[in-house]
Amino acid sequence: MTVENKVIENTTVVIVDNKISAIGGKVPNDAMIIDGEGKWLIPGLIDMHVHNLVDGSPGNNYPTKGASIFFDNQDIMLLYVANGVTTTFELSGRVEHFGQRNEIVKGDVTGPRIALAALIDGSNASRVATTPSEGRQAVRIAKGDGYEFIKVYSRLNIETYKAIVDEANKQGMKVVGHIPNAFEGKAEEAFVPHFGLVAHAEEFSKQANEFTQEEAYKLARLAQENGSWVTPNLSNLVRIAAQGRSLDAVRDLPSFKYVHPLMQDKWITANQYNQGTTPKRIAYYDELVDFHVKLVKAFKELGVPMVAGTDAGTSGIVWGYSLHDELTLLVDAGLTTEETLAAATRLAATWLGIDDKVGTIEVGKFADLVLLDENPLLDINNTRKLSGVFFNGRWVDKSQIDIMLENLAKKNSENMGKDEFMWSKIRER
Repeated sequence: MTVENKVIENTTVVIVDNKISAIGGKVPNDAMIIDGEGKWLIPGLIDMHVHNLVDGSPGNNYPTKGASIFFDNQDIMLLYVANGVTTTFELSGRVEHFGQRNEIVKGDVTGPRIALAALIDGSNASRVATTPSEGRQAVRIAKGDGYEFIKVYSRLNIETYKAIVDEANKQGMKVVGHIPNAFEGKAEEAFVPHFGLVAHAEEFSKQANEFTQEEAYKLARLAQENGSWVTPNLSNLVRIAAQGRSLDAVRDLPSFKYVHPLMQDKWITANQYNQGTTPKRIAYYDELVDFHVKLVKAFKELGVPMVAGTDAGTSGIVWGYSLHDELTLLVDAGLTTEETLAAATRLAATWLGIDDKVGTIEVGKFADLVLLDENPLLDINNTRKLSGVFFNGRWVDKSQIDIMLENLAKKNSENMGKDEFMWSKIRER
């Protein structure tokens, strides 16, 4: 999956410790051999938009209370392991996410690399900025706290947004996020230098006067001229539209049983996309789904770089599994299988600034790799046919994954309906 995308056939990949030491080289005598005959090795997949579950206290707090909700980090990460997602981009970073990442780095938990973005908004957020000076200070604090990226959000005013983007650049931090609502009717003003990655195609459709191909090109050109990349996030609206019709769209997901029981309950009992749904709202969702396909076609034709992301953790969007849905939708929207795989590997690593470490299969890079039973260049759905995965050189085969998933589903089933896993009682804790 390098730029040249040469397919290397009938070779051996040697991994020493956690890195690729040779491709086609001599196999050390004491090496563990994994038979890849008839299989396909690709770089580990990257989801560029996730929201991971971490310990927290959503109820009434007091000094010394600490968290009141705890998650087993391996249970959370297993969904990525089962789907070959070896890097994720957390777009609502909290201090607990640093601890989550450290468990993985130490090897106590098998899971993906995690890049962290600090979210700044104009209200109702852990980091609020309502003036340019507050925005700049919020960026500097986030930098000091160890965040690597800044996420801008919908309720920022225009001047504060611009100050945040400018200050992030001064601090060496890339910016990802939404086009704030304040830019309605003047989207071109939002595309300032260093607004690096638009987190949803929906940020463009919110600015559309009409859902036509001509309008899609007009909006896509804003990103092209500014050098902004895009995460189309097609799967997000497809899942939202399905939930608007029926909660069976969530209940019937094959992966639903692997979702933590607290989230299972929330997605059913407090589903914002289904509550108060109307035929008009569903029709609007369907229009958005169709328009986002038009946007992807425009992005592709104008050469706007796209990376794959899912908004995993949002109702009905299951961590890990949703990335394969996204890849299928990107191909359906007009990308080739090669372009789609690049969006979820090499290009994502490039935007994150870790393309010297992951994203392709090359000597010296970390062994974040997925072994597939079938060729994904022929059919993108073959990314779902895992034989096993390497996480930082740690091999996990399909049989292990299947056992862990079976155990997780059983554990979740036994916990369903208990007070501590009911969303309606969460603030009582």
